[in-house]
Amino acid sequence: MFLEIMGLPVHPLVVHAAVVFVPLLVLLSIGYGILPRFRARIGWAVAFLAVVAPASALFAKLSGEELLEALIAKGYPPPIVAQLTEHQGYGDLLFWFALGLGIVAGLLLYVTSARGANLPGWVTLVVTGLVIVLGVLSAVYVYLTGDSGAQVVWNGVL
Repeated sequence: MFLEIMGLPVHPLVVHAAVVFVPLLVLLSIGYGILPRFRARIGWAVAFLAVVAPASALFAKLSGEELLEALIAKGYPPPIVAQLTEHQGYGDLLFWFALGLGIVAGLLLYVTSARGANLPGWVTLVVTGLVIVLGVLSAVYVYLTGDSGAQVVWNGVL
C-alpha cells in the first residue's frame, strides 16, 4: 500500500509532508503556548497540525519501512542497509515525538479554552512546558531523519 503511487516510490513523496507539517506544528504550538495574545488567531492551525503532522510522520514511517523491505529484497549490500536502518530509527522516534506533540498540543488547546478555564494556572504552564520539550525533540528528529535520508540519497548510495 505504501510502496508506489503510479510507479513512483511513495516514501520520497510523503516525507516532504512530514518535513513541512512537523516543524509547523512545533513552531505554532510553542507560539500558542508562550504567546497568549495570538491564541485566537492560530488555535485553528494548531488543531489542524496536531492531527496532520503526526499522520504525515506515520505515512513517511510506513512507506519507509516498505521501501527498506523492497531494497533488502533486491539485495542491497549490508552497509547501505545499515545506513537506511539508522535513518529508519530516527524516523521511528520522529513519529513518536510528533504524535506526543500532537496530543499535548491538543491538550493545550483544551486547557486554554473556555472548558479548561476552571483549571489552575499551573496546568497551562506544565502543558506548555511539555509542548516545548516535545517540540524541541520533534525538531531535532526532523533534522536527524532528514539529514540521514539526504546523506543516503545525495551521496549516491541510492
